[in-house]
Amino acid sequence: MVSYEQIFENNRKWIAEKTANEKDFFEKLAKDQTPEYLYIGCSDSRVTAEDLMGAAPGEVFIHRNVANVVASTDLNIASVINYAVRHLKVKRVVVCGHYGCGGVKAAMQPRDLGILNPWLRNIRDVYRLHKDELNAIKDEEARYDRLVELNVQEQCVNVIKTAVVQQRYVAEGFPTVHGWVFDMRTGLLKDLNLDFRKVLTEIQEIYNLTNTDWFDGSGR
Repeated sequence: MVSYEQIFENNRKWIAEKTANEKDFFEKLAKDQTPEYLYIGCSDSRVTAEDLMGAAPGEVFIHRNVANVVASTDLNIASVINYAVRHLKVKRVVVCGHYGCGGVKAAMQPRDLGILNPWLRNIRDVYRLHKDELNAIKDEEARYDRLVELNVQEQCVNVIKTAVVQQRYVAEGFPTVHGWVFDMRTGLLKDLNLDFRKVLTEIQEIYNLTNTDWFDGSGR
């Protein structure tokens, strides 16, 4: 485990590495950010977006919370999505979960977890929606992994429900929404291959916030 003092030494080494071949690295970094990705992930300390994506500073706008939840009542994530989509003009929104997620595991347990209850309800609702599929999985670990995947998919749907995502996509063709799962056991990223346009079209009857009839299947 890195010590508190070592953090600042590591910072100095990082600065030296970044400026060794590019003297004005930090001057450029300070000017602006133009990330292509908004990454919504879990707060788990073992899952860091830039590392698993191989991304450099300025390439990914990041929001993390327990179990990568996109809750309609969470002003924090609503603000992040709005800023990333409307002002930073990201082209892709990624919801990334991970196998071994403590939040998902806690939501699978029928226990009173105090202040966590309202937050975990978002994941328990995912379990309720997919109860038959999940209960048919006899192996507990496999059921756990599947709920991680289903939670990512449902949180992607919650992103797609937002007005700013719908409106910008209709106007500009971006952003698209993607669901990933990180497997800490192998280091691999799994693309859940969410059919973004299909989801967008299917929810239009209830969640169409674009003031257009684009989602009749005749769009771009």
